[in-house]
Amino acid sequence: MTAPRRSTQWVIAAALGALTVTGYAPFGLFPLPLFSFALLFLLWQQATSAREAALLGFAFGLGWFGAGVSWVYISLNVFGAMPAPLAAAVTLLFCAYLALHPAAAGYLGRRFVLPPALRWILFVPAMFTLLEWLRGWLWTGFPWLNPGYTQAPLSPLAGYAPVLGLHGVTLLLFASAGALCWAWTAKPWRQWRGTWPWPAALLAVWLGGVVLKTVAWTEPTGSKVPVSLLQGNIAQDLKWREDHLRDTLLRYLDLVRGSDSRLVILPETALPLFLRDVPPDYLEALAGHARRHRGDVLIGVPERLPNGDYYNSVVSVGSSPQQVYRKNHLVPFGEFIPLRPLLGELVSRLAIPLQDFARGAPDQQPLAVAGERVAVNICYEDAFGEEIIRQLPQATLLVNVSNVAWFGRSIAPQQHLQIAQMRALETGRYMLRATNTGMTAVINPRGRVEAAAPEFTQTVLTHAVAGMQGATPFVRWGNRAALGLCLIAAAMAFLPRRNGRP
Repeated sequence: MTAPRRSTQWVIAAALGALTVTGYAPFGLFPLPLFSFALLFLLWQQATSAREAALLGFAFGLGWFGAGVSWVYISLNVFGAMPAPLAAAVTLLFCAYLALHPAAAGYLGRRFVLPPALRWILFVPAMFTLLEWLRGWLWTGFPWLNPGYTQAPLSPLAGYAPVLGLHGVTLLLFASAGALCWAWTAKPWRQWRGTWPWPAALLAVWLGGVVLKTVAWTEPTGSKVPVSLLQGNIAQDLKWREDHLRDTLLRYLDLVRGSDSRLVILPETALPLFLRDVPPDYLEALAGHARRHRGDVLIGVPERLPNGDYYNSVVSVGSSPQQVYRKNHLVPFGEFIPLRPLLGELVSRLAIPLQDFARGAPDQQPLAVAGERVAVNICYEDAFGEEIIRQLPQATLLVNVSNVAWFGRSIAPQQHLQIAQMRALETGRYMLRATNTGMTAVINPRGRVEAAAPEFTQTVLTHAVAGMQGATPFVRWGNRAALGLCLIAAAMAFLPRRNGRP
């Protein structure tokens, strides 16, 4: 491949990566990733070597993550006080790291000699899916923008979420893209005999998703319970200032008193001081209001224990005994400092409060409040589906409390809402999201948003929801089924073939 043609291919790959972002919220054009990944596979097919395919995958990844997670710059520069050039460089470096995963998929896709159908419909989708799973695990994981999220909740492939989870949806999306690539390169309609099973199988997959979307995997436990989700809309640059503390406390007290729901939920770190420092009469005012309605209030508040450890927590007050959930999956650089000897000095200069949280236990149980059993997760913990199901099937409701004001008026809050929609689909549970500035929403077990508050407004979002019981296949299997399918698909690509047929 000549240098001019090579550079053109890289530009095309980067543009396709950026186009892929339109498949995610807030754009929601779920068919587009199918075609952008198919065209990426086509570029890999035309590459002259595995190395060339890796470079094309890297360019695609830079466009993909550069367009999709560039809001990281806002948290570093605007709220973290990192100088603009350094924040831009760190953001670019972060996107480059994420781009290594599609680069590895391109390399592996061209590394082995395989028939086109097996390469693009089985092997490459399996390897790419495994690499996306690895991205959500390595260095504590960053699964944001996993391709499967683009299919929630509108696509037929979303029907597979309760069965195979996010990674199963991703595998089927990649396999569909691979089928399009194979159809273009191999032109199977010219030799229909012997090749018809592949398009027939892919058609069956999409029709199967339509059927699965009609299946009710869980059922209500009883009558609906009224809930109120509070969105305080506290500006991030004011949130931790001592001179604004009183106003914050009074704002949330007024919002709680304005609700007559049995379950009232405040956002992550809604009270910006340690629980032990919250005035007792303030907590009693919240608890007394909840008791008058035979319910409970869930408060996002940091805890500091006598041993000096502090946690990002949710604490309940009200009719039920006080209970607590402590965040287990912490945000690197935001809540703990990885590679502290190397990076500690740099990160300590950022204007990020409480950078060294302790981890809550991984086996915490649902909170028994307001007649329900509530599985709480904090901030981007809801991006880890297999961790969410630790509290299932015991939990009847899912609750996510977040503060994505760190990312300003970007597309991050809408992306985070779509992540929560996938968790509702996987578990067959209502997901209740209380956030500081947005997106505060009620998501039903079908992954649909039943009610949502406008972003950057002070709001009490009240809605009636049903606790759900039962277990979806994903709750029982976790990621094992999807990862097992990936391994089987990869192995099938290398099985001996008769008469050289794929």
